[in-house]
Amino acid sequence: MSTSVEYKPEWIREDFIDFIAEKINPVWALKKVKAYVVEIQALSPDFYKIHLRPNQNFQAQRFQAGQSILITLAMNGVRQQRSYSIVTLLDNGDVILAIKRQGKMSNALTRLPAGAVVELSQPQGNFVLPAQVPSLCFIASGSGITAIYSLLQKAVVSSTQPIDLLYFTRDDAFHAEIKTLALMYPHFKYHHFNTVEQRQHLSLALLQNTVEQLGERHIYACGSASMMQAAQQICQQLDLSEQFHSEYFQMTADETLEAQPVQFLRSQQDFQANSNLLDSAEAAGLRPAHGCRMGICNTCSCTKVSGSVRNLLTGEIDHNHNTQIKLCVTQAISPVVINL
Repeated sequence: MSTSVEYKPEWIREDFIDFIAEKINPVWALKKVKAYVVEIQALSPDFYKIHLRPNQNFQAQRFQAGQSILITLAMNGVRQQRSYSIVTLLDNGDVILAIKRQGKMSNALTRLPAGAVVELSQPQGNFVLPAQVPSLCFIASGSGITAIYSLLQKAVVSSTQPIDLLYFTRDDAFHAEIKTLALMYPHFKYHHFNTVEQRQHLSLALLQNTVEQLGERHIYACGSASMMQAAQQICQQLDLSEQFHSEYFQMTADETLEAQPVQFLRSQQDFQANSNLLDSAEAAGLRPAHGCRMGICNTCSCTKVSGSVRNLLTGEIDHNHNTQIKLCVTQAISPVVINL
């Protein structure tokens, strides 16, 4: 018995509907999430709060504190994407982001005029609180405060368990708001370290001297690569790895390593990699698929056929054949062949 599949043409294509709709209203679309820039406010000389108003396709009810969205912006005719944590979701569905002016994408976003339109993803990511909020220790530095502040706002009203926040910062973004939360909620203790005024870094001694009953806490950390590595090592020392939750905003490649030859097998493209594999491929004129550039969205996931690489988030070295890697958070430490 044979079966046949009947071809059913699309009588009206989605891209045609979107083309017509945006002529009437720039944020109208059949399925895509588009958003107006309502306003942009400076939090510090290089840190900006961006207020976005998404269209009806944005599923605000899906949002959980700590999650992020991908923003797509056309720059010089090329669609660029990057992931940003949602600081606050307002009751009307508006999205508040806080973006540090670093890199081409962030620079462009923080300079958009009111009324400009960007494309958004739905909320995504697993850096969220459990249903039953335990006692918590938050650790943040730099722009990592955006994800942590989102979690903190949720945690203080969802539980009366002890909550501590250690915040290492040069520009004091959200410092006033966090001090207000500490005054409002007695179970929350705020430990602020201005790294311009005091040369304080995260250490085991600091954490043990600051946070009571540290072994009972779930630890959420987000920030610079050096702070994240210190937090991970401390949790391993204290046997708290299962209670450790992390989100990375900055990744640092080892600049002392020699550039390594990389081959994209299927496309027969070769290049030298001295940074993460995505940046190195782009520097060579290649355009592999990517999204968040932070190891969250999996758009740049691919198979490493052979060679040794280092995960820039965890420091883990992988020598195995035919393993999955993410180009944006992987550095080659030997010649590498990738199935792309």
